[in-house]
Amino acid sequence: MRQGGGSANHGREVRAAQTLAVLVLAAAIGIPPAKAQTYTETVLHNFASPPRGAYPEAGLIRDSAGNFYGTASAGGAAGAGVVFSLDTAGVQTVLYSFTGGVDGASPNAGVIRDAAGNLYGTTTGGGISSNGVVFKLDSTGNETVLYSFTGGADGKLPLGGLVRDSTGTLFGTTYFGGSVGKGVAFKLDTTGHETVLYSFTGGADGSNPCSGLVRDSAGNIYGTTFGGGASGWGTVFKLDATGHETVLYSFTGYGDGANPYAGLIRDAAGNLYGTTASGGTSGRGTVFKLDTTGNETILHNFTGNADGADPYAGLIQDSAGNLYGTTAEGGASNEGTVFKVDTTGRETVLYSFTRGADGGSPYGGLIRNSAGKLYGTTYFGGTTDSGLVFELDPTGHETVLYSFPASADGDVPYAGLFRDQAGNLYGTTIFGGGSGMGAVFEVDTAGRKILLYGFTGGADGAHPSARPIRDSAGNLYGTTFQGGASGWGVVYELDTTGHEMVLHSFTGYPDGALPYAGLIRDSAGNLYGTTEYGGANGGGLVFKVDATGHETLLYSFHVGLDGGMPYAGLIRDSAGNFYGTAAYGGAFQSGVVFELDSAGHEMVLHSFGGGADGANPYAGLIRDSAGNFYGTTYYGGALGAGVVFKLDTAGQETVLYSFTGNADGANPDAGLIRDSAGNLYGTTIGGGASGKGVVFALDTAGHETVLHSFTGSADGARPYAGLIRDAAGNLYGTSTGGGKRGGGVVFKLTP
Repeated sequence: MRQGGGSANHGREVRAAQTLAVLVLAAAIGIPPAKAQTYTETVLHNFASPPRGAYPEAGLIRDSAGNFYGTASAGGAAGAGVVFSLDTAGVQTVLYSFTGGVDGASPNAGVIRDAAGNLYGTTTGGGISSNGVVFKLDSTGNETVLYSFTGGADGKLPLGGLVRDSTGTLFGTTYFGGSVGKGVAFKLDTTGHETVLYSFTGGADGSNPCSGLVRDSAGNIYGTTFGGGASGWGTVFKLDATGHETVLYSFTGYGDGANPYAGLIRDAAGNLYGTTASGGTSGRGTVFKLDTTGNETILHNFTGNADGADPYAGLIQDSAGNLYGTTAEGGASNEGTVFKVDTTGRETVLYSFTRGADGGSPYGGLIRNSAGKLYGTTYFGGTTDSGLVFELDPTGHETVLYSFPASADGDVPYAGLFRDQAGNLYGTTIFGGGSGMGAVFEVDTAGRKILLYGFTGGADGAHPSARPIRDSAGNLYGTTFQGGASGWGVVYELDTTGHEMVLHSFTGYPDGALPYAGLIRDSAGNLYGTTEYGGANGGGLVFKVDATGHETLLYSFHVGLDGGMPYAGLIRDSAGNFYGTAAYGGAFQSGVVFELDSAGHEMVLHSFGGGADGANPYAGLIRDSAGNFYGTTYYGGALGAGVVFKLDTAGQETVLYSFTGNADGANPDAGLIRDSAGNLYGTTIGGGASGKGVVFALDTAGHETVLHSFTGSADGARPYAGLIRDAAGNLYGTSTGGGKRGGGVVFKLTP
């Protein structure tokens, strides 16, 4: 789950005109830089989106009548997620469909409910500044935004849910924002006034809380941070009523666990229980107990095998003291489990998902009724692989209560496009495509969409997040970030008849895992790319796959000074050197720009500081004829909404533009293209007039022009991918949401 940057990511190979000499000549004779033209958008194709929601990430709540309430992070009328109810007969009702604008987008966490039947929750996107909201939904389905985060000191990206006290005050956390951008714990009174209870510094006090909070009768608050602490692997913390923080436990990353993604539960004696998403003796997560003296006991170490792996959700406890939870992976089919840990620390797998009709990857937690039945959600699986709601009885028998729909047309085009000489466009969708596992598509010059291949989620791969590339014979090459023989993604080839061949199936260690980015190809037919995770050091790698399908590891990141987690693809110079970005690591853990020579030696060209110079470069680079690099960072800048940067041949960085998060855009997730005059073009997923992202141009003086501001309706919403440009100056791209059917669009912007 990639929630920090806005849920998952991907690199893309982009073309840039290399004409610095034109700029030098223009400056010498006094010609001003070319100004961006006014553009008109045409929607070339609308993707379908499940109107009833898709991909539920959070658990459920249940009222006294037996009805369930929850959220789905995608789908809905605008593709921005829904709040739903499910009655005792299994009939689903969409209570609210987010538009992706000021009302919020992408509810990652579940909801809570008061005695009057009002629901309260958070969204990770949308709002006035596209940094998430706290919302209330009354019993008639009317939504009120109680608070819209600005992305500054008040917080940014609330991944966790809420807790409510007897006065109606709400408490929660944000992953980013605060005094140094490392997240906050906040409270919100009944008038919508927010108070930051604590702003994390990223040091010993913790960093980036992902989860909700628990409260005791004295008003103390308890929670976890994903990072920070004495060893950088997360903490368990306590905040008293005055906002004073005490670190109760600091994880070391090994036997005791690492990176607690979920929140805590607390028993009557004051003991705290939780999970870590990684760490432990096998690195696949733990179940832990923390007593009132701060002494930690590991109740279970997940092995990544039949017992489960990667517990992202928290726990529940029955009256006998048994703990219940879920793992997102592991189990008999490596698609996640429901487990029980008794008071002696013995784990029992109650159910192992197959990612078939029974579901797969339960990221959310559980609830339990008086008869001992467990209820939860899975992110994948079901009849269309869009997730489901399940019931598990005490004998381990599963009943699917509701299966979310998806579209065979394809859903969520996350990546950019490739355009052939005839003007046909090629791209991918993460979901849909018949089996719900994603598709490769073509849009011809008449605007007709052709499904070239639908992934099944098996050995052929699943969920392509990058655009394909094409050779002179018309064969397409790309990656999927899941699926394959081991579930860690594949490199594939698709011939002109639509026949797919898997060139390499990743195993995780040491050959890599989760290739989010696309590929580049040399004249000998060798393919080069990156994986986000895996490799010898677990921090991702740079790989080569030759024409026979043999993989060579060129470099394995440490997530140290050298960087880590390269989401984006590569560019290559004539000498065979590679250049790219790593989203994390570096001197300040905010990412790097790196060079890799033909011998596999890595050099960090720039280490982002996380402040005004930018943070977390999720996208790749382009390079001009003088050797200068251009790119974007998702966070950082003057107001934390990302930057456009230039890096000269000496490694000196210049911030060309710092986004404000307002009409000019926010959070550029994709890379740039450059025209012959030196103007840069790109996209942001947030900001703009409606908060749904923009297409922008940046001239050589650093002046930004918004070419199109997405409304979230017919024109699309949230363009995660970059652009391509034809000789006439038309720009082409995709949006992940919006459009007539809510599943995103392929668009053209005409000067």
